[in-house]
Amino acid sequence: MVFAVIFVGIFLVHLPVLGLPYFWDEAGYYVPVARDLLLTGSPIPHSTVSNAHPPLVMAWLALWWKLFGYAPLVTRGAMLMIAAFSLLGVFRLAQRVANFQVAIAATLCTAVYPVFFAQSSLALVDLAAAGLTFWALAEYVEGRIFPASAWFAVATLAKETAIIAPFALAIWEVAGIFLEPGASGRSVARFKIRNAATLVLMTVVPLACWYAFHFSRTGYVFGNPEFFHYNVAGTMTPLRFIIALIMRLWQVTGYLHLWLLTLGTLLAMWLLPPLRAGQGERPRIAIPVQAAFYVVIAAYVLIMSLIGGAVLARYMLPAVPLVIILCVSTFWRRMKLWRPAIALIVLAFVAGWFWNPQYGFAPEDNLAYRDYIVLHEEAELFLEARYPMARVLTAWPASDEISRSWLGYVTRPMRVVPVENFSSAELAKATQHSLSFDVALVFSTKYEPRPAIWYEWSAWTDLKSRYFGFHRDLPPEAAGQVLAGRVAFSERRQGQWIAVIEKDGD
Repeated sequence: MVFAVIFVGIFLVHLPVLGLPYFWDEAGYYVPVARDLLLTGSPIPHSTVSNAHPPLVMAWLALWWKLFGYAPLVTRGAMLMIAAFSLLGVFRLAQRVANFQVAIAATLCTAVYPVFFAQSSLALVDLAAAGLTFWALAEYVEGRIFPASAWFAVATLAKETAIIAPFALAIWEVAGIFLEPGASGRSVARFKIRNAATLVLMTVVPLACWYAFHFSRTGYVFGNPEFFHYNVAGTMTPLRFIIALIMRLWQVTGYLHLWLLTLGTLLAMWLLPPLRAGQGERPRIAIPVQAAFYVVIAAYVLIMSLIGGAVLARYMLPAVPLVIILCVSTFWRRMKLWRPAIALIVLAFVAGWFWNPQYGFAPEDNLAYRDYIVLHEEAELFLEARYPMARVLTAWPASDEISRSWLGYVTRPMRVVPVENFSSAELAKATQHSLSFDVALVFSTKYEPRPAIWYEWSAWTDLKSRYFGFHRDLPPEAAGQVLAGRVAFSERRQGQWIAVIEKDGD
């Protein structure tokens, strides 16, 4: 019943976006991989280079397409099923560690938190891995290690980084031998070591089998060399780790209005005593459970600061709902008007669907991704109608959008002349190398908030360029001058833009 209520609720609020074509990494990787699986039966893609992500979510999409047909509506409906199941896991976990009221409030806050909301209908893998992690934690806090390990094992087959939580808890189990009074006895120590071994072995074996299969088919284990370097080998420098750590801490405590919840929690703990309930106080979440939550949160903050070329907020989805559960429980325990306070938080989160912050963020973290899709639909419709046989200079992911008609942007493939991005250096390189093209499709590859003082700090810009691939795209008029062309089409939406540039004399 709870699942049905959740699914109907999130389906209705996502109705306006269910028919949209695919966005960014959806179009660039996950949908092509799932489509290859549907057409060939192989989890190793042939239409794109494999990144070695486990195939569970792609197999789920392929199954839905097999049953109901290949269409964005089917894709997004399938992902909403996963989102509803994930929210049911949040509800189950919160109810077990707190109570029914906290469970309802925490589930609602998670559902409307902008990152979770936006990711709910996108064909990506992070939310699925997070949802399965919540189900695993619901078993773990009850002391059921074997079913918890089974859920964790399934989570790793959604995304390999889901192994962070069971490994962190396994370390915590062993640390408990030394940290908990009375836990150093031989029988207790043996019990904790057995728990840790179960958590590790049951999650490692399925993932290892997948990587062995992947290696046998592709010749590499952890994705293609470029992918591995971008996400692992190229990220392990001390300065980058410190910067990424600060960004990750912000993502689990303040990002997109989350600070209202965490700051409110700190103020409540500082200023308000626990409310009375019967003969005592309203109970807190048990300290060992809180400790397990903090261990998982800290593990994700640390590990995802160390790896991952892009510091995307969706990578923290397994951690943020744990923060929400802890905060909501504190509101319930200490605030008389905790329901109105939660209602204000919910309203702030919903506002975050539409309001773009004045700091850099990924469009996939709220409905800015819809602005991106609409802009690209309009520009590529214009491009196909006016220049159907043209050679189009553009960058990824638009290069996939116009060369793969099954992504939903064009009716037939167009010829692409690829460039890396639309910075002045990259476009100048295109002219210097005399790339043969007829028109250029240029667009903002990053969200561009209004300039703040720190955007002009050359040291900060250099660090972002060095460690996080930062660049500034030339606006359409400037890009037209560099490419010796004129702007034939241009459109803007809330910090994002796209333009078609026709070469002079063509």
